[in-house]
Order: sequence, then structure tokens, then C-alpha cells
Amino acid sequence: MKKTLLPLLLIVLMVLSASLAFAADEAPTLESNKNAIELVQTHANYLWTLIAAALVFFMQAGFAMVETGFTRAKNAVNIMMKNLMDFSIGSIAFWAVGFGLMFGANSTGWFGTTGFFLSDFTPNGDPWVLAFWMFQVVFAATAATIVSGAMAERTKFTGYLIYSVVISAVIYPIFGSWAWGSLLNGEGWLEGFGFIDFAGSTVVHSVGGWCALAGAIVLGPRIGKYMKNGQIKPILGHNMPLAALGVFILWLGWFGFNPGSTTTADKSIAMIFVNTNLAAAAGSISAMLISWIKFGKPEVGMSLNGALAGLVAITAGCANVSPSSSIVIGLIAGVLVVFSVLFFDKIRVDDPVGAISVHGINGAWGTLAAGLFDMGGFSMKVVGVQLLGIGACFLWVFPIAFLMFKIVSATIGLRVSPEEEREGLDITEHGGNAYPDFEVISHGGMVSSGFSGGSGYESEAVLKTALATNPK
Repeated sequence: MKKTLLPLLLIVLMVLSASLAFAADEAPTLESNKNAIELVQTHANYLWTLIAAALVFFMQAGFAMVETGFTRAKNAVNIMMKNLMDFSIGSIAFWAVGFGLMFGANSTGWFGTTGFFLSDFTPNGDPWVLAFWMFQVVFAATAATIVSGAMAERTKFTGYLIYSVVISAVIYPIFGSWAWGSLLNGEGWLEGFGFIDFAGSTVVHSVGGWCALAGAIVLGPRIGKYMKNGQIKPILGHNMPLAALGVFILWLGWFGFNPGSTTTADKSIAMIFVNTNLAAAAGSISAMLISWIKFGKPEVGMSLNGALAGLVAITAGCANVSPSSSIVIGLIAGVLVVFSVLFFDKIRVDDPVGAISVHGINGAWGTLAAGLFDMGGFSMKVVGVQLLGIGACFLWVFPIAFLMFKIVSATIGLRVSPEEEREGLDITEHGGNAYPDFEVISHGGMVSSGFSGGSGYESEAVLKTALATNPK
């Protein structure tokens, strides 16, 4: 009998304890329910923003893989070091100076004057500034690392460190403040006109692309790239599977880049996800088809860069264009990247990974497309503002970057010696070897294929030579 009563007594005590606890609580009200719902939404916003920041950070690995795959084995360690350091040094520079210039309080619309060293954060204050900073610093790192690819295989590591600081601390944040300053404490003169660049086709990608253009011009081409007779010598990427892996990582990261720019966990991210994916797919298809028609084979480097071009192009309008429009935007981006790569090779601007074409040219196209395909309706005023933003970005970034690279070149030096370039930067700059168990073979002037990594096909003359030795 006692054994039977003991469990019953325990149940009664538990019920009484629960009743007393509920009795001590205040009855829910409309106000308390509202506050509870807002708290849940706030926590969801924090969680989504930081998950998106992690996805964008993972893009750093994607850029490292793409750049390494599209270039030669003797420079792989150097590329890994650059991608590691532009995020590490860029994080400190953005924390100290860049974030304040970009999002600090200002009354002019040109740049912020507060928030340096994350001084807006106080231990008992609103921690949103920390989550927002984390999301923004990975964007700053993206702008900086774009430059690395266009200047690969011939840049001094010390020079690279210097310009990474300047881009992260000054060049990127000041233009960013013009377009995005009001996202925190500032205001921007360009956003005041209604400039549309939701996730950064111009703010991030064109800034990186125009810096890359300036750097590639100041550096000059790699040794042996352009012949005196006008021919373009392919310098083949050493690991296209690695480059492809990098593109897939970047594609994944873009699902944080674009939808994460809402910084809000709500239903709006669904369409942004769809637009981002469709544009990338369309860009890859159109680049493949154009390269197939033009070169006679479906070229892998161009196809990979076509996907990236579509991603860059949809970044500005991902929240204000329809899914069908995103396909058109991506298709055009894929065509543009092929002809842009050929154009820059023709004028002898050596860009080993096609960064200028992917990020600079298609960043501009995507920004214009955000106005042309706006679901709110076509307006010449909106298109005009988009063109103003594109032009303002180039006029700010390219001259400042060009001057910066010239100063670095004239002081500590921007380019390695010819002997160091031929030996490879892994040994000469870092004393390392990415593939110690393998012999790295230089093919010299031999052409085994008409294609060359990120820049895709180099010239029609070289392609004809390649196809003659390796017909379809």
C-alpha cells in the first residue's frame, strides 16, 4: 500500500509546485506578448545575420581556390598567404578605420566621423553593432581579395600587404558610405538619390574590379604573356578541379552574401535566394555557349567565370527584380565576361583569373540592370541614378588605386624581379613549396591547349594552333 501511495504523493507535490509557480507569474498582456514576439524576431535577425556572415567568410576559401587553380603551381603558397592576410589585415584595418568611415555618423553624406575602433559598442549597450560589423567586415575582405587574382604571380608580398590595408581602410569604406551609410549611423549622398545596390554589385565588386584594373596596369603583364609579334601566349592554370571547387564554394557563399544583406530573418530572403541561383546558372550556360561557338569547344575557365559573372551581376538587384529578369541578367553577364576577357587581353592587360571582367565589368552591368529590370517599373530617372553610381565608383576608385599602386611601386616596390617571377613566388617570397612530393614541369613555349585558366581562351591565333594539334 505504501509503495502505491508514494508515486501519487510525488505527482501531487509536482502539480502543486507547478500551480504555485504559475500563480506567481503575471498574467500575459498584449504588451508583454508584443515584447516577447519582438524579442524572438530580434534573436532570429541576429542568428540569420551571423550565419550569413559565416557563409560570406567561407567565400574567402572559394577565392583562394579559384585563384590558385587558375594560376601556376609555383605560386600556390603565395596565393594562399595573400588570401589569409587580406582577411586578417583587412579585419584589423576595417575595425580601426574603415567601419567608422563607412557607417559612422556624418552630416555631409561623404564619410563617417565616428565609430572608429568599434567605439559605438559599449558593454551595456545594444550589441547589434557587433553583429552588423561582423557581416560588413567579410564584405570588405571580398573587395580586397578580388584584387589579388588580377595581380597574381608577379606581385611583391610586402606591396600586397600595404595595398590591402588601404583598400580595406579607405577606398572601399568611403564609396560604401556613399551608397550604404544609412544602414547604421550615417547617410550617403548617392543613396539619397535612390541608388539601388542591394548587396554590392558596385559597392563591393566594382570597387574590387577597378582596383584590380589599376593594379594590373601598374604591374604590367607576366613575363612571356604577350609576344612581340602580337600573339598571346597561354599561361595555363595548374589545377582546374581546384578552381571549379572554388566556384562552387563561392556560389554557396553567395547565398549568404545576397539574402544575408536583408539582416532580417523574414520571408523576403526566399526570392533573393532564387534570383541569386538563377542568375548564376544562366551566366554559366551563356558563357559556355559563347565560348563553344567562338572557340569550338565548351571551355571550362570561361564557364566557371560565367557563373561568377552571373552572381556578381544579380547582387545589386537581387531584391528588386523578378526571377525571370534574373535569368536575363545572368545570361547577359555570361556573354559579357567572355568578350571582356578577350578585350583586356587584346589591350595587353594581364588578368590571370579574369577578375576585372567578372567583378568590374559585371558589377557595373548588374548595377545598371537593377534599374532596367526594377519590378517597381522602368524609369529613366532610376536608370540615370544607377549610371551616376557606376560612374562615381570608377572615378573614385580607379584614380586613387592607380596613385596608390604607383606610390607603392616607387617606394617599397610592387613587382618582384624577373628572376623571382621565373622561379616562382612560393620559394622566393615564402621559402615554401605547395607540392613538395611532385615535380613542377615548365612547358616553356609549348601549347598543349588553347585555353588558360581564369582568362579562358587567349587569342584566336593561339586557339587555331591548339586545335591543329588537338582536333575535336
